[in-house]
Amino acid sequence: MASKELRKLVFVTGNKHKLAEVQAILGTSVNLVDHKLDVTEIQGSTREVSSDKCRRAVKEINRPVITEDTALCFNALNGLPGPYIKWFLEKLGHDGLNRMLAGFEDKSAYALCTFAYSQGPDAEPILFEGKTPGMIVPPRGSTGFGWDPIFQPDGFELTYAEMPKDLKNTISHRYKALENLKEFLMSNSDWG
Repeated sequence: MASKELRKLVFVTGNKHKLAEVQAILGTSVNLVDHKLDVTEIQGSTREVSSDKCRRAVKEINRPVITEDTALCFNALNGLPGPYIKWFLEKLGHDGLNRMLAGFEDKSAYALCTFAYSQGPDAEPILFEGKTPGMIVPPRGSTGFGWDPIFQPDGFELTYAEMPKDLKNTISHRYKALENLKEFLMSNSDWG
């Protein structure tokens, strides 16, 4: 039987930036292979969206998978845009997201990442979350990866987009969620 480190785990994503970041964080502890699959996303909480996305993906692929959902939650807006950040960013851009908070003193926010893992079509997804508090700021840094230019994590003077990747990959919401997932995988011999 292959060791845990050699078994493959399918990551359902079509986002090359996300894939590269996940591979950098997981390193060689998991043999990650990507699979692009357009999965319909329901409306709901981050946990509901993540669980449903994973259920749909594992039924299509019929082997253990992980899916990921990222939310950017503005505290002044009671957590919105949350899991809908992709669509808000697409329609409003970085400046528009900043303008959403123009009438509020509170510019605090948090980045939330939820990975969902499912062993197979009949298994209930298991969720792994990571959360990083921060502030919404005018865009700074490279604009190549989502909302990174407008999110400045607490305790730093740099946005995610301004940070070296190796620093971001040790503090981010995605890193925190992946650490929980990695711990689960390494302690369970029946995955993959």
